[in-house]
Amino acid sequence: MDTPHPAVRPTLSHSRFEDVQAVLAGTLFVAMAMVVFGQAGLLTGGTAGAAFLLHYATGIGFGPLFFVVNLPFYWFAWRQMGREFTLKTFAAIALLSVMTALAPRFIAIQSLHPAFAAVFGGLMLGTGCLFLARHRASLGGATILALYLQERRGWRAGKVQLAIDCTVVVLALFVVEPARVGWSVLGAVVMGGFLGINHKPGRYAGT
Repeated sequence: MDTPHPAVRPTLSHSRFEDVQAVLAGTLFVAMAMVVFGQAGLLTGGTAGAAFLLHYATGIGFGPLFFVVNLPFYWFAWRQMGREFTLKTFAAIALLSVMTALAPRFIAIQSLHPAFAAVFGGLMLGTGCLFLARHRASLGGATILALYLQERRGWRAGKVQLAIDCTVVVLALFVVEPARVGWSVLGAVVMGGFLGINHKPGRYAGT
């Protein structure tokens, strides 16, 4: 009897329940990262970084700004990544906006060193984005572009995300002091490195 080639693995589809729990868990991880970054006065890349910059400049809550900043990217996601990806991404972004808005009612951090915030927040952010990516969802903006380039061009999503995030954070030099930007770059490197190691093309076959 013929046996399957060891390199050939069946593609397993996620159930609706698995998708829901992944979006909830991934978004919660990212929300905690945003709380940590916000408490330490740090930034991140992509549309989240843009929302942070607007938050620091205007005082408007991060959650509503993050939701609004991502609105233009839904068209690209719908055209290039499909209906299911776009709907999951919309749900994740809406959830993150609500979670970050409600977080101050449930958690308070009295003391936080920016080095710890950068490393811990970067790992939390990378973990949350990994959950979402493996269930064909994202948190909009740069993540949509990174996943698109990985699927269509084979470019490593972690490296693309890292390049975009570092660019956004460096641009923040025009808005916040260099020390906070430096710690923010560390957070972006930690997140990008985590994704680069754990989210390689072809390694995860779930859909």
